[in-house]
Amino acid sequence: RSRSLTEAADLFVLRAGMAQLHKELPRWMKRQRVRTPFYLLPARGYLQPQPLGVVGVIGPWNYPLQLTLGPAAAALAAGNRVMLKPSELTPQSSALMASLVHQTFAADEFCVVQGASDVAQAFSQLPFDHLFFTGSTAVGRQVAAAAAANLTPTTLELGGKSPCIIDASCDLHDAALKIAHGKLLNAGQTCIAPDYVWLPKGMETAFESAYWAAVAKLFPSIEGNPDYASIVSERHHARLLALVDEAKKQGARVSGWKVTPADASIKRQMAPALVFDALPDSRLMTEEIFGPVLPVLSYDSLDEAITAINTRPRPLALYWFGRDGANRDKVLMRTVSGGVSLNDTLMHVAHEQLPFGGVGESGWGAYHGKAGFLRFTQQKPVLVQSRFAMGHLFYPPYGARFARVIGLMKRWL
Repeated sequence: RSRSLTEAADLFVLRAGMAQLHKELPRWMKRQRVRTPFYLLPARGYLQPQPLGVVGVIGPWNYPLQLTLGPAAAALAAGNRVMLKPSELTPQSSALMASLVHQTFAADEFCVVQGASDVAQAFSQLPFDHLFFTGSTAVGRQVAAAAAANLTPTTLELGGKSPCIIDASCDLHDAALKIAHGKLLNAGQTCIAPDYVWLPKGMETAFESAYWAAVAKLFPSIEGNPDYASIVSERHHARLLALVDEAKKQGARVSGWKVTPADASIKRQMAPALVFDALPDSRLMTEEIFGPVLPVLSYDSLDEAITAINTRPRPLALYWFGRDGANRDKVLMRTVSGGVSLNDTLMHVAHEQLPFGGVGESGWGAYHGKAGFLRFTQQKPVLVQSRFAMGHLFYPPYGARFARVIGLMKRWL
């Protein structure tokens, strides 16, 4: 992929997160006073942030810097030691990280462990104080099972099929441009990329036209265009081809599809595609796509789209485009997702004041900003008792005095 894409999507977001850590960390580290109930007075209580210990981080290949060094930075800022296992599918990025970390940190502060999937499997079996994983839901299940053997708490940043809902009240050209950008950034290899679109019945042709106009604006050409990323591997490329081929055989209409020649100047640059009328039980509609293929579905009523979304596993993100406040609020209240962007795609992940994480099969736990600091600390509760304590009133032997005290306390609650 291009240097500009790495600078924008990997490094800039990483720098922004680290800048906030540097600015806010002194405030987050302070003990937090809490209100003491009257029956414990004159005691006082507070929460003392404390590092968890040793944190393991397993990173993915699609954004090999942001999604590995981001959680590692949050864990280090919280006072932990970190072991990082980057993806074997990005060996040059992994080697660079290992070299820079080795030059900067002592091995018992922060180290990078390189290796293939067998190393990752062994890594997830280590008795960490916390294990942070970003990757697919299938591998996330294996990581969670391995960590459970040690009672290691985990944060799982997974994926899923993140839907876009287009309302009749939207600016269709604006929506198409933002959906195309979210879908085609990194050739769709983004965990919160729009996975499929719901739109009102009758808007299919208008959306198709607006989408291809947006694609032409973003990427005047595909093959050989350095701004358009390649698919990560031959295996993943073949999988995407198979998803579209199955949908076509089942009667779906495919728009814009072009198979890149094997001798293309930059291999595995897969052309964007819209797929209409894909069957609900097709692989295209049951697997996370993770590529530049966008199924388009139509609804008679918004309730139909909401019901269909809710029958699927809870997604990592949901996107809404429209100006109708009542419909917007209906979607927000009646759907469950890890995060939401209204009238845009992807951008909530760049907001460091918003926690980022999944729910259900899209993961559990969140980080970014203060949420990341809280994720990698124990907020240790501390009670400081004075010489005189009202707790003495509750000591045995129990009798009439105890009954009077309890009676008074009940009235004051």
